[in-house]
Amino acid sequence: MGLNAFDLLLIAGYLIGITAFGLRFRKKQRSLRDYFLADRNVPWWAISLSIVAAETSTLTIVSIPGLAFDTNLAFLQVVFGYLVARIIISLIFIPQYFRGELFTAYQLIDRRFGPRLRSLTAGLFLITRAAAEGVRVFAVAIVVRIALGSLLSGVHGATADIISIAIVTALTLIYTFEGGMTAVIWTDVVQMAIYVGGTLIGFFTLLHLVPGGWTTISEVGHHAGKFRIFDYSLDFTRAYTFWAGLIGGTFLTTASHGTDQLMVQRLLAARSERESKLALLSSGVAILFQFSLFLIVGVMLFVYYHSVQPSTIFTSSDRIFPTFIVDKMPHGISGLLIAAILAAAMSNLSAALNSLSSTSILDFYLRNKKDVSEKRRMFLSRAATIGWGLVLFGLAILSRGGGRVVEVGLAIASVAYGALLGVFLLGTLTKRANEIGAMTGMALGFALNLFIWLRPLPHWVLQTLQHITGQVQTGDKLAWTWYVMLGSGVTFGVGYLVSLFTPQTSTGNPQA
Repeated sequence: MGLNAFDLLLIAGYLIGITAFGLRFRKKQRSLRDYFLADRNVPWWAISLSIVAAETSTLTIVSIPGLAFDTNLAFLQVVFGYLVARIIISLIFIPQYFRGELFTAYQLIDRRFGPRLRSLTAGLFLITRAAAEGVRVFAVAIVVRIALGSLLSGVHGATADIISIAIVTALTLIYTFEGGMTAVIWTDVVQMAIYVGGTLIGFFTLLHLVPGGWTTISEVGHHAGKFRIFDYSLDFTRAYTFWAGLIGGTFLTTASHGTDQLMVQRLLAARSERESKLALLSSGVAILFQFSLFLIVGVMLFVYYHSVQPSTIFTSSDRIFPTFIVDKMPHGISGLLIAAILAAAMSNLSAALNSLSSTSILDFYLRNKKDVSEKRRMFLSRAATIGWGLVLFGLAILSRGGGRVVEVGLAIASVAYGALLGVFLLGTLTKRANEIGAMTGMALGFALNLFIWLRPLPHWVLQTLQHITGQVQTGDKLAWTWYVMLGSGVTFGVGYLVSLFTPQTSTGNPQA
């Protein structure tokens, strides 16, 4: 069926409207506290929804239904780990962040270990966040090319991708540049309402389109094993088992929400430590509902395309939900749903731009420049936002190709998260660890994660795992869900041992 003029008008109206809404906050940005922390005057519930929106990208809306289409609801095992991690962060990291006036996560590392390790952790965040975000931004092209297929029919594939990514990047950059963190958080709230509402419309539309409604979906889905959640096997090469999901999801989210500036910046924007904890914990309830919704929609799509439209063939599971929206949804609703997916893309991109800018300016440029005026600081912060917008645009273009985009994005982030989490745990849980030990552990932890991500496991390792677990390892690469646990374990262990045999330094504050 495709989109018609009314659908395109809705999409254009959304893009213009959300940009204009974000620009409403530009006059409130007078200092770095305003620009990067929203003057710490945002209610906890808005921060909670902003956390969920930042955690949700086009990857989530495009790939998670496709994942359930291909497999089942096993991804929820990872989400259970997301919930456990929020409790850990509330107990360990948030109290540390509210001791003093911190703007970035890596100022905590400076206070504990010293400036060299602060630069190392902040630099690792910049590199890996930019790389992972490039994959997320590329997911926009998948949606836009399907939505605007008729308009882009004469345009080369690469050119169409560039046009799609450029439009969303430019509009997001405008309100993030002007409105700072205040604009980011409040546009997140609006955008979350749009994409969750749009997905619910998709849910009820599928109920209507499948003959027999939920009864048929339940019967076909159960027969195909689509509602299976738990898998207790000990196959370390599979990402979605109970142990990989719960343990891996816990370590992943402890790192992403406890050490990654993209999330920590939101926690720091809360009015108090109590509200910061409340925002993080309540976001867990919303994230469980949201991922359950996306996965169930994927199961419903499986039933629809196997029972109602069995002749439809997809080259990639990432194309299933966008294709259904464009081809099967009523006009107006389809335009709204495409706008909802773009809402998730803009929400995540705006968060990345602001966090990359804050780390660049505060953890590098201004660290040794105390005499820079506030006006100059604001100018540099906005310039950094533009610079990172161009970088992410370029990385998104380079991200064309690859596997299921949500897993690619999570794997890239997980490679660095292990080393980052290990250093933060050394700083918050020990008094003996020093800068030399932490830097050594971080280097080895990151090297290990990079190695296991890029190379298949040696045959003897697979045989050892099979001997220990008594189960066959079905792949030759360690599942990405284990990366953070291994990386942080090596970083912590090596860092502590090296610290025992190296002298304490006075560059940081050991009373963490």
